[in-house]
Amino acid sequence: MSVDESQDSGTGPAPAGHTGAPAGEWEGLAEQARALAEGRVTSTALVRRSLERIEASQGSVNAFRRVRPEAALAEAAQADRRLAAGERLPLLGVPVAVKDDTDVAGEPTAFGCAGEFPPKERDAEVVRRLRAAGAIIVGKTNACELGQWPFTEGPAFGNTCNPWNLAHTPGGSSGGSAAAVAAGLVPAALGTDGAGSVRIPAAWSHLVGIKPQRGRISTWPDPEAFQGITGIGPLARTVEDAALLLDVASGNHDGDLHRPPAIAAREAAGRDPGRLRIALSWKAAFTFTPKPLHPDVRAAVTGVARTLARLGHFVEEAEPDYGLVGLAFVPRATAGVGEWADRVPDRSLLDRRTREAARMGRLLGGPVLRRARAVERRQQRRIGALFGPYDVLLTPTTATPPPRIGTLAKLSGWRTDQAMIAACPYAWPWNVLGWPGVSVPAGFSGDGLPLGAQLLGPAHGEPRLISLAAQLQDDLRWHERRPAGHPAPPQGVPR
Repeated sequence: MSVDESQDSGTGPAPAGHTGAPAGEWEGLAEQARALAEGRVTSTALVRRSLERIEASQGSVNAFRRVRPEAALAEAAQADRRLAAGERLPLLGVPVAVKDDTDVAGEPTAFGCAGEFPPKERDAEVVRRLRAAGAIIVGKTNACELGQWPFTEGPAFGNTCNPWNLAHTPGGSSGGSAAAVAAGLVPAALGTDGAGSVRIPAAWSHLVGIKPQRGRISTWPDPEAFQGITGIGPLARTVEDAALLLDVASGNHDGDLHRPPAIAAREAAGRDPGRLRIALSWKAAFTFTPKPLHPDVRAAVTGVARTLARLGHFVEEAEPDYGLVGLAFVPRATAGVGEWADRVPDRSLLDRRTREAARMGRLLGGPVLRRARAVERRQQRRIGALFGPYDVLLTPTTATPPPRIGTLAKLSGWRTDQAMIAACPYAWPWNVLGWPGVSVPAGFSGDGLPLGAQLLGPAHGEPRLISLAAQLQDDLRWHERRPAGHPAPPQGVPR
């Protein structure tokens, strides 16, 4: 069925209480980098402002597990000296954040778990690359325990709340990174995506979230993460900012198992995508679990489809052949949970659901896991057949708006899985395939909660997806909306 392009996008007006003013100077990643390079602001001022906002919001948003005030300010002062000496790097002096599963030298990597963890001796490869580009790591953001769920809550750190409505989750597992960006605490942050854990919080926090091609960003010191289903990706308000962070973070370590050819993401963000053939799909992969689509989500994604048609793209409904891709996901995901659980100093502190998943991973290891990985090529061919007649697949990012805090946190393992799959059935197949996807803001629910649409492509397809997302942003102007009170655009230059 062709999409009627005569109607407006489903994004609608900003909900009451949400500001519609354009983002202020020095709010975005690219804007901050330009202002620093031109001498209009100092790194010390930007980092101090970021740290002040983090401190002021910890009692409400609670985005950060670890904050590095002394180290970050010392690094900012050094960045100012380098800038004054004429040195220029892509992010020299810009504050950013990384997720709690990413090693930062001198900080523990608890990945949402309770207990005492030793500080890491070395940066992860992606952190090394951020530092090489001049970025200042202000802290590590909250994630649910071992990244298993689409919420960011747990006894180790409390509840991370959605800046658009503090009673609701920002999603997970990269919920802390999403909340930090949505609340204006940092201009961009990295998350990790093993079943939608960048794209889901992007959708529920009104952000752009990119899940890159497997291996685009190194997961070292792990040669791959969660048996290859997890990758690192950026969260930002704009496509340009997300693409800039992707470019800076991309690249490989000698020990990486996956090494895709390089791309120029930021360049793609400034390029017209051309006229594309876009398949609009409402079908979720088979999982034995009902997955009803919320009418507000359907309306919002239909609005995005109509916008794409109005922009000159050919859009029609078509469905990929997912087959039984879920049978390949479960052994890989649970094996990954088991591998991470083995690193935890005190396993008795783990959530019962984590212990259950780790046991399942051990049961499904060996021959079952090898078969799950062996069928990947066949799954890529079957699902990838869609990219003969079409260039891009458009789906909802999630099936529902963000749930209220506590909705999923205390369920049994089986009930958690059922609720999680029902709310978030659209993202995880692309983790099995290892292919790229971009979640973009699609508007708001009737209750004013953010919703997202997902642009999916074949292997190495980030440039086309990024170009298309940038074209949508130019039309829909989603980056001009921000949650009330988090924070107002600055009125002058921070000093």
